[in-house]
Amino acid sequence: MGKRPRSPKEPLISGWLFFRYMAIGGYVGAATVAAAAWWFLYCDEGPGVSFYQLSHFMQCSDDNEDFEGIHCQVFEAAPPMTMALSVLVTIEMCNALNSLSENQSLVRMPPWSNLWLVGAMSLSMSLHFMIIYVDPLPMIFKLTHLNVEQWLMVLKLSFPVILIDEVLKFVARTYLEVSPLSLAGKI
Repeated sequence: MGKRPRSPKEPLISGWLFFRYMAIGGYVGAATVAAAAWWFLYCDEGPGVSFYQLSHFMQCSDDNEDFEGIHCQVFEAAPPMTMALSVLVTIEMCNALNSLSENQSLVRMPPWSNLWLVGAMSLSMSLHFMIIYVDPLPMIFKLTHLNVEQWLMVLKLSFPVILIDEVLKFVARTYLEVSPLSLAGKI
């Protein structure tokens, strides 16, 4: 409440806010795709396909020598889709934490400052675990259980969104925000 109300002529979303949405949204999309790609390329339980094979999976057939030794059904496997969904859910929970304040750091406004949000996040994650681990829901949603290695990768891909938004909030506070003292002199 330290800021004056927005002018009715001012746009709802400023250029800086639009940039922040695009930066965070770009990371969310990249991390979601990276989770599925990691399973195909590097996971111990994954098929270990090459990047070329993964990026050209639509050309997979028994006749194509580029896919020799690869069963084309592996590109429809449940684990990469489960990982992508888990990254998406976890990142959005992190984004919920980021939205506690538009420009204040999580250090100054910690998650427990809004217990309703913490409760909603807990419920959301509980529902996500339920559709992954409580039969017959994984079959219905075409998902599968994730092991510890896969969950660690989900967390590694999800938590940087907090750091990205913290940096963007710092830039907004430090370089873009008008201080309340300078506004007081204009009133």
